[in-house]
Amino acid sequence: MTPPQYQDEAVIGVSDYYSARGERKELSMYSIMKRTIDITGSLFGLFLLSPLFVVIAILIKWEDPKGSVFFYQTRIGKDEKPFRMYKFRSMLTGAEDKLKELLDKNEISGAMFKMKDDPRITKIGKLIRKTSIDELPQLLNVLRGEMSLVGPRPPLQREVAEYTEYDKQRLSVTPGCTGLWQVSGRNNLCFKQMVELDITYIEKRCIWFDIKIMFRTVKALAGSQDAF
Repeated sequence: MTPPQYQDEAVIGVSDYYSARGERKELSMYSIMKRTIDITGSLFGLFLLSPLFVVIAILIKWEDPKGSVFFYQTRIGKDEKPFRMYKFRSMLTGAEDKLKELLDKNEISGAMFKMKDDPRITKIGKLIRKTSIDELPQLLNVLRGEMSLVGPRPPLQREVAEYTEYDKQRLSVTPGCTGLWQVSGRNNLCFKQMVELDITYIEKRCIWFDIKIMFRTVKALAGSQDAF
């Protein structure tokens, strides 16, 4: 006969097993539903916003005929895998080459660069950044599965090089077009606060939380003072 204390340990072990199994099943269902929403949402968004894409493309070429409409940048996604992220170009041609000259003017602490009056930004660039229209081509990344509608923002390679193991927790899920950071203060928050918000999202993530963040994103964009 099994002694009482070992019987208790066996019961706890079985309980933990089924609990972990239930969590894995729940997370798997969440992943399937999330991907379904991502595909549906990105397709609908690309179709609905296609006239706006044409207008923005014309304005970008009008201001800087020699530059491209889109800006391509290598970002780091889930499990530290690099991918090419799409944006509407909001800066002058060769802006990346001028970044080193501006690093000492960074207005956000930590492994990020943000500058409110960045001299590299074009006139149309200021408008599309203010309204976050420059981010819309990332719907293509969502459709390809490299990004999600909701998740931590994908960082640059040079930023990840400065990450601690704790910071790298935000790379354990698929990055998103919007997330808890964007609807909680965005550029008014420091890097450390962004990491904490991303980890909070990862721990609490579920479909309803994603939907809530998307609604808060629409509300934030309507009166955004934090985007630059």
